[in-house]
Amino acid sequence: MTIHFRNYTSQAGITEDYHKVREFFVSLGYSEFVYARWDWMGTHSYLDKTAVGKIGLWEDNGKIVGIATFDTVLGNAYCLTYPDYSYLKRDMLIYSKSNLRGEKGFGIVIPDSDVFYQDIAAELGFKATTSTEKNAVFYIDKTSTSYTLPSGFSITSMKDNYERYKYRSVLWKGFNHELNGEGNLVYTSETDKSVDNEMLRPFVDLNLKIAVVNPDGDFVSYCGMWYEEKAGFAIIEPVATAPAYRKMGLGKAAVLEGIKRVAELGAKTVFVGSGQQFYYSIGMRPFATSTVWA
Repeated sequence: MTIHFRNYTSQAGITEDYHKVREFFVSLGYSEFVYARWDWMGTHSYLDKTAVGKIGLWEDNGKIVGIATFDTVLGNAYCLTYPDYSYLKRDMLIYSKSNLRGEKGFGIVIPDSDVFYQDIAAELGFKATTSTEKNAVFYIDKTSTSYTLPSGFSITSMKDNYERYKYRSVLWKGFNHELNGEGNLVYTSETDKSVDNEMLRPFVDLNLKIAVVNPDGDFVSYCGMWYEEKAGFAIIEPVATAPAYRKMGLGKAAVLEGIKRVAELGAKTVFVGSGQQFYYSIGMRPFATSTVWA
């Protein structure tokens, strides 16, 4: 066993290192940072591209066995290893504290079930905070995926209706940018390129990018689904409904339609990185919680 440390490439986007890290996450299975989170981050418009070279990789004979990464922007770090390499987490945490700190400070995200990792953090002076990340699960064989839509509304996908502006518009409104006083969506040709970078790339199935369409043809609710057969489970990310169309069952319809589609591909479970009541109300169950230590 020969462990070698190196940094991730400084080049953002779909690179050889991107594929190697994705393979690691897929083979690792469910964790506090899953393959879809890596996919979503990799071409996200908010990604701090100048910081990707700070991601740390630990390899054994050329194979990645551990990673210290951030999610989109520096600040909170995630250190993950294969089970036989958990002893690396002390060095990984020390590395992360020195290299993955953001403008607002540093935290390390640790599963509440990982007492070994908690002990390492405590010995290094970290303490648990009240900040948590919750995950919920949908068991496809135990829970109904039926839904109804109001009259005049319909389901589409980015495969059937590749509308860049409508996609960005529902996310802009659905994540409350207008309600928060940020104004209307500013859309340019660069936005087109950004959407294409997110959508027209490896490991994105446009048939799993679900939108609810109102009678005027606008996207008013959206659910992004990710499925990797080798991992065996699907991920929901993101979900958004325009404020004027909430409490109508549209978000539920978008999510359950996505779950139906990944079930047809072979998924048995679907996870979401959230503990919101919305997800519990459509049949998801609490699954795991991680806490930020600082």
